[in-house]
Amino acid sequence: MNTTGTAWRPQTVRRANLSTVLAAVRDRGQASRSELVSATGLTRSAIGGLVAELDELGLVREHGAASDGSPGRPSQVVHVDGRRVGAVAVEIAVDGIGAAIVGLDGTVIHSRRLMRSRETVPVEQTVRDVIGLLRALGVESPTIGGRRLVGLGVAIAGLVDDATNVVVRAPNLGWTDVGLGEALGAQLGFELPVFVANDGDVGALAEVRFGAGVGIGEMLYVSGEVGVGGGLFVGGRRVAGRSGFAGEIGHMPINPDGRPCRCGSSGCWETETGELALLARGGRDSDAGIHALAEMIEAAERGEPRAVAAFADEARWLGLGIAGLINIFDPELVVLGGFFGPILPLIGEQLRREVEARVFLGAARTVPIVASRLGADGGLIGAAELAFEPLVENPLMVR
Repeated sequence: MNTTGTAWRPQTVRRANLSTVLAAVRDRGQASRSELVSATGLTRSAIGGLVAELDELGLVREHGAASDGSPGRPSQVVHVDGRRVGAVAVEIAVDGIGAAIVGLDGTVIHSRRLMRSRETVPVEQTVRDVIGLLRALGVESPTIGGRRLVGLGVAIAGLVDDATNVVVRAPNLGWTDVGLGEALGAQLGFELPVFVANDGDVGALAEVRFGAGVGIGEMLYVSGEVGVGGGLFVGGRRVAGRSGFAGEIGHMPINPDGRPCRCGSSGCWETETGELALLARGGRDSDAGIHALAEMIEAAERGEPRAVAAFADEARWLGLGIAGLINIFDPELVVLGGFFGPILPLIGEQLRREVEARVFLGAARTVPIVASRLGADGGLIGAAELAFEPLVENPLMVR
């Protein structure tokens, strides 16, 4: 008689139920036991036992009181516990690196940033810079400040093979086929799982989990920095594509007579919109980065003609691409990350007119376009989510 199945199944069911409850709490930020019963289909007694076990694991806690619909019977509220488990997050952009310790509740506990020139930086130097930032944060073992670290998540501006943590191509960094996950793991100095993903996908993940996209099933995320990237969620799940490269919207061919792109093609969307295109149109040094951008925003606000015209062109090209993406994917919401969020007050009205003029059914099919709620921390919070995903799938891993 084979008893393997009978020994294995209860543990599997328990693990799955713990995962279901933890995911439900994280999706809502907080929930009463009654709400968890409704969300999961589990019995109230089962929810009680699972919440108690998740509390013991340091993943949730109960406190406060909320009405569960029964007069005179207050219900404790279950929250994600961000104090006992954390992830290391790294964001590698063209002009800088960020690193942080992030709690399971999405709170950035500590962070450091290192600005760099926009010249191509060798992989080896980038790895040294990342490790230096982590050491500055105090990351020297799998625990920090009493918080257990479950993994290292890395967001990078490039195409990533998620299965191997290899950066297949990062045109704006000048990288090709870089085993970034392995390189960072080798230099970390202790065992910690490493997860690497595209920065657009990671930014979208953060917005769905903690930002403007909470509760939204179909969301388009568009982020602009030196390049343009994005991510798409359909039915609450990220669209990855056959090779995991979906979301490289910055390289949509949009202008047949356009300029060469760093990817080797020409007329890509990011040659017409994004930080470099905006600064060039405004007569600024396109390599001057955020300082030149801040100066140009001020110039547009005081009515400098060339700056005003540059932002108008930015709105036109950004709207042209967004309208096409709306026609293809039919999202509920468009979220603008990177520097697109801060400039939305300057370009919002014209951007929406451009989108309405080009989207199928026009104004009758209005899709809200909003700025990221997470701002500069979005990439780090999303990178941490890469490390938390295995934990949510199997909460028992922290035993």
